[in-house]
Amino acid sequence: MQAPFAFSSPIPSAVPRTRPRTALIISSDLNFRRRLAQTLTELRWQVKEAASGAEAWAEAEAAAPEAVILDAWLPDLEMAEFLRDFRGSFPLVDLVACEGAQPEGCLRSPYRQELLYALHMSQDTDTAAWNVAPDLGDARPLPVAGGSKKPPIRAAAQSGPLAQPTSVPAPQGPVLVPAPVAAVPRPAPHIERLPELIGNAPVMLEISRRIRLVAPRSTPVLIEGPTGSGKELVAEALHRLSPRSRKPFFAINCAAIPEALLEAELFGHTRGAFTGAVQGRMGRIEAADGGTLFLDEIGEMPISLQAKLLRFVECGELQRVGDNEMIRVDVRVIAATHRQLARHAADGLFRSDLYFRLAVFLIRTPSLAVHVEDLPQLVGHILEKLGRTEPVKSIDESAMARLMEHTWPGNVRELEHVLERAVILAGEKAAISTAEIDFGAEE
Repeated sequence: MQAPFAFSSPIPSAVPRTRPRTALIISSDLNFRRRLAQTLTELRWQVKEAASGAEAWAEAEAAAPEAVILDAWLPDLEMAEFLRDFRGSFPLVDLVACEGAQPEGCLRSPYRQELLYALHMSQDTDTAAWNVAPDLGDARPLPVAGGSKKPPIRAAAQSGPLAQPTSVPAPQGPVLVPAPVAAVPRPAPHIERLPELIGNAPVMLEISRRIRLVAPRSTPVLIEGPTGSGKELVAEALHRLSPRSRKPFFAINCAAIPEALLEAELFGHTRGAFTGAVQGRMGRIEAADGGTLFLDEIGEMPISLQAKLLRFVECGELQRVGDNEMIRVDVRVIAATHRQLARHAADGLFRSDLYFRLAVFLIRTPSLAVHVEDLPQLVGHILEKLGRTEPVKSIDESAMARLMEHTWPGNVRELEHVLERAVILAGEKAAISTAEIDFGAEE
């Protein structure tokens, strides 16, 4: 497949400007906004950011930007409608939509080349906005022993000819300049995977789709899946893509705290409420007001405490231990469990009324064995994380084959541990071989 960018000579050195131009970045993906904002700032743009359509409208009215860079998905507005209305209200703004779905009559300013250059330099991040189709391979490259290959460059779809190059600061080293190309086929936004979820197996894309659907709402979500399959990553993605993303995200493991302390941990307590309570304390639920509370291993919560949690989920009210006053809070609840909670409730081990309140929207994370085709991408991602403080190790074909044969009862968490051991055992070697693959107690 032809690469979506052609390379030409470096961009000329910058010409001083009397006033920085303003660009507005509209995306619910904070990582993407930060990366693009940094690049545009280096190009002497003044940058404004918006995480939703409503916020974008307010920023555009206040800042009067020369250019707007728009993500493929917004949490609160339908994209085609937003493009049409925005163009009608701001006809002089150079609007760059990452899907290339720009309305007719779209102004193309002389600064378009700078904007496309900034996008190109920002595409090294694995964001939801710039992922390409699964068959193009949107994961980070897997290190291969004996050499390295650069990944295919991912580009935003473009339409029409590019404007003539303008003067921008000259970065260090050669600069790659985008040339006009046809739009790259990409999947509809609802099947693009999220950056937290590595892998392009259909089951992983379905999880991303479901996250995008429910994230903008305050609907309670129940995440079911085996231990080590990434349930907390799903919860964090739900919070990141929600309107609550600027508010707190608190996670609490219901199985890790003794029953006698779990109630006070969740709901807080007053001074003298129990032995050792020398001062009052705010609970996790109250501290998460306006944000998201993630209750991991909710199936392990004692029955006696489930009734109090039910009242909070139903009414948004809580009562500190030792206090008679009711406190109202606005918290979204996301729960997770490795059990089949419906069967647990049918057996009387979990309150059925609480189950139905929590399982308004269900997301199931799969075991690694179900999407083992994603193993090479996961290995590359994990090795890159492990190599942040030293050179990234590669892995030879025999070692990868051995990993592919394993059943992975501990799922992705087990894979992380196996690779961390392998990196340690490999020592100064550049590549991991079969000798360093140790599955621990199973062998």
